[in-house]
Amino acid sequence: MSDHEPYLPSGVMPTEPVLAALDLGTNNCRLLIARPAAEGRNFEIIDSFSRIVRLGEGLIGSGELSERAMGRTLAALKVCARLMQRQGVNRARCVATEACRRAANGSSFLKRVATTTGIDLDVLTYQDEVGLALLGCVPLIDQKADHVLLIDIGGGSTEFAWLDRKAGDVSGSVRCVESLPVGVVSLTEMFSSEPDPETFDNMVSYVAALLRPIEARHRLANRADGARLQMLGTSGTVTTLAAVLLDLPRYDRRAIDGLVVDLPSIAGVSTRLRGMSNAARSNHPCIGPGRADLVVAGCAILQAISDVWPADTLSVADRGLREGILHSLMGRTLEASLARVLAPSTSNAHAGFEGRA
Repeated sequence: MSDHEPYLPSGVMPTEPVLAALDLGTNNCRLLIARPAAEGRNFEIIDSFSRIVRLGEGLIGSGELSERAMGRTLAALKVCARLMQRQGVNRARCVATEACRRAANGSSFLKRVATTTGIDLDVLTYQDEVGLALLGCVPLIDQKADHVLLIDIGGGSTEFAWLDRKAGDVSGSVRCVESLPVGVVSLTEMFSSEPDPETFDNMVSYVAALLRPIEARHRLANRADGARLQMLGTSGTVTTLAAVLLDLPRYDRRAIDGLVVDLPSIAGVSTRLRGMSNAARSNHPCIGPGRADLVVAGCAILQAISDVWPADTLSVADRGLREGILHSLMGRTLEASLARVLAPSTSNAHAGFEGRA
């Protein structure tokens, strides 16, 4: 799969704004460029870009972004700047997440980005990050679910939100919004990219220990007891596991986005991947060298979450933060979007996010 993958628009209104959403994460730099669709309810992707930059490589040990990582990232951001200029983008939001939140030299790097590329990156709080990811995933919320657990396994952190669809209003429906200070890059660097069974169990236990105080505060397991819980995952981990499960000859977003799989099958894929070497995972058409040494850490995070909050199935989203940004640029709010998909008795009250989602 090439870094730059154009999309052909259909039914777009050429007089509408050209929008861009850029997400600089701990592992990836990703860009979507879109126009509002003719019917005004969605958007049409006209260009996209994705590159693994590993901005947060070594961050957990040094506390700073390395020069090599910043160099890789700047090269990718220069491509993004050229694409936005070529497509005539006139409304954009460019954001950075955990690596720039955590790094001691994060602010100086953002100034360097602005000087070098002309891109002004907005460092999101984790609350904003969750809100935007949720806004992007709202169309995949199951109308039959009593509770929805959104999971976003990133490179340097893992964010999630818990929705109670039976609550009396939108504000009450958001039971918790949390961020764990661990993602696939940081967990891999703390343990191993090729863990033996004991090390993998230790990875799971480490993440579970971070989750237990959250469960103690919010008592989410008790709320979900006997109710239908939809686990909705948006991240490279869940999309990769789903693609491997389907045995796709190459990654295909159309086959993945909105797919619902049973968690025991995902656990089986996790076991299979842990039995492979990094070299073997690199050769898999749906993993590749960029994710080969990180996917096992993602499996450990997902297993820990599933152990603490058991669900029968996993809904897979190949959408999230960038799509949420595009929706917000079109004037949509999380509050109004949630009100449309929560239980009929809910009212259009404030949803409890303080960010600009």
